[in-house]
Order: sequence, then C-alpha cells, then structure tokens
Amino acid sequence: MKATAILGLMTMALLCSAVAMPAGDARAQQKQRLVFKVDAANSKYTQQHTIDVGDVSGHQVRLFEIRRTYPSNAPVINGTKIVESWARGITDYIENNGAATTYGVYVLENGDKFFTRAFLVAVQSPGASKLTATTVGPITGGTGTLAGIQGVARTLTSADPKVGFNETQVEIEYWLAN
Repeated sequence: MKATAILGLMTMALLCSAVAMPAGDARAQQKQRLVFKVDAANSKYTQQHTIDVGDVSGHQVRLFEIRRTYPSNAPVINGTKIVESWARGITDYIENNGAATTYGVYVLENGDKFFTRAFLVAVQSPGASKLTATTVGPITGGTGTLAGIQGVARTLTSADPKVGFNETQVEIEYWLAN
C-alpha cells in the first residue's frame, strides 16, 4: 500500500474518531468554540531530538517541544486570556510523512491550565518545502476555574521542523461540567 493511501486512511480514522468521541453530559452543557491562529513568529521549537530508525531511507522518530506565545490578540477561554501554550510530542515520519501523538498545555493569564492529547497525521507532498499536519483529540482536564473542562481540540499546522518553522490554526470546542 502506498504511503499516500496509508496517510489518507489514517486521516479518515482520525476524523471519524473525533466525530465518534463520547459526548457524555455534553448535550446538557453549552458548547463554546474558540478559533485562533498562531504565526510562526510566535512559535518556537525549544527542543527536538531525532533518531534515524535505519530500516528505510528518511525514517525517523522524533521527540519535540514547541512553545507558543500570544503577545497580541490573545485567545480567550472562559473569559480569561491564554498567554502561552506548549506542544510536546513523538513523531514517526518517513520523509516528513507519518503519524504522531501530541500533548498540549494551555496556560491562562491567571495561572489556570488545560490539557489536550491529540493524534496527528503529517503529509509532505513531493517537492514541497513544508509538511501539513492535522491533529484531533480530547481536552483531558484542567486546573482552577477550568477543572471541569471537557471538549475537543483540532489543529491544522504548516511546519518545517528542520528549519524550526511552525504555524498553526487551532479550533477548540469546550464546555464546563457543573
């Protein structure tokens, strides 16, 4: 099976899992939707560790950390600005195509946090300079006023890890449990 077909199937599986995620008491809660973009100027790879697998050319596993800041037009969740976020993950790519698992921490100006876990599919077309990554996954918890947060986070990212370029569009659907 070609890598493109495998990535297509993985993308479909991710999208289906997002739709099929259990809603639980969500129907009784009012959902909020937050959409924002983080430019490359406000995204920085703080750590990357890459290991060649050795089975085929270009196959690497990578551990990474990205810090994103919001110096202007900070997104607001539950009435409080997000001041920074961290994405940490593990990739399994062949020539920037493959899957990953990521973990997110969003820090609000009052110190409260909420956390996400997402599954990622990355695709880099032949001849393209950047990969495109799509993620989807649940909000796994929060602190302080966000202790009862539930929901789902989705991202669409353009990245070139080798040169440190990363910009992303974030969509968060959330509700607070009583």
